[in-house]
Amino acid sequence: MTDKILFTGGAHVVGGSNGSARSSDGTLDLPLPAPHPAAEHLFAAAWSACFLGALGVAAAQRKIRLPETPEVDAELDLLQGADGFFLRARLDVSVPGLDRETAQELIEAADLICPYSKAVRGNIEVELALA
Repeated sequence: MTDKILFTGGAHVVGGSNGSARSSDGTLDLPLPAPHPAAEHLFAAAWSACFLGALGVAAAQRKIRLPETPEVDAELDLLQGADGFFLRARLDVSVPGLDRETAQELIEAADLICPYSKAVRGNIEVELALA
């Protein structure tokens, strides 16, 4: 079976004091003046958006209707240690309108579904919490 491409995102980034990032479809168009930790901000936003999508998939799989709009607050730390640079992340997920047990179940399922979560699993320290 061949994997089916569902979406391809692309961006062009220019470095330097007049740096910028622009997505191939134009929906993202940001200044990225150096020095600036923009990559951490962009990764946090992308991971959060992906995680929300995965949360919706997890809810649909369990036939749970999300009564309110969930939210994710993500923080990525850029650290430097003896082995060089590395990341650490925290995702605080809010699933209003659901009891804590159901919300926690959905968050854990979403973490297994989200491609960004899969990409970093075992590679960086991640704290996942129900807000």
